[in-house]
Amino acid sequence: MRIEKDVYGEEAMEKLGEVFSSVLKSGAVVYLEGDLGMGKTTLVRGVLRGLGYQGPVKSPTYTIVEPYEMSGFEAFHFDLYRVADAEELEFMGIRDYFNDGSLCLIEWAEMGRGILPEADLVVSLSLIRQGRHVCVEANTDKGGEALSVLKGTITS
Repeated sequence: MRIEKDVYGEEAMEKLGEVFSSVLKSGAVVYLEGDLGMGKTTLVRGVLRGLGYQGPVKSPTYTIVEPYEMSGFEAFHFDLYRVADAEELEFMGIRDYFNDGSLCLIEWAEMGRGILPEADLVVSLSLIRQGRHVCVEANTDKGGEALSVLKGTITS
């Protein structure tokens, strides 16, 4: 199952993230795909705002992971762009971040192939005239349930 939407502007991308947050409150693994500058971190900011986080949201390009705590809920934003070998993730204890209740939002997940768990949802962002095309696909039953809820909310 998949849903698609065209998004125009940073504010619209953040609002889309807020909509996504409604189905991510129980935790999930979400891969964020797209070239540099496509709006992955902006989408994450929207998700976190939708979950109640009010502080700054920055790209974890150099830190690899940024943790966010909200009343009894943990979210982790990963950026694996600078990872040279997936084994590096084992040394940082990446498996400890993935549990049933945590939300893990992962940019450049292909750099962690073989180490990362399967994504519940894959969000692909691509350039269109004056905006971005967003495609969300489910890889698991949990992801499929999330998309079923979102389907009526998000359409092109």
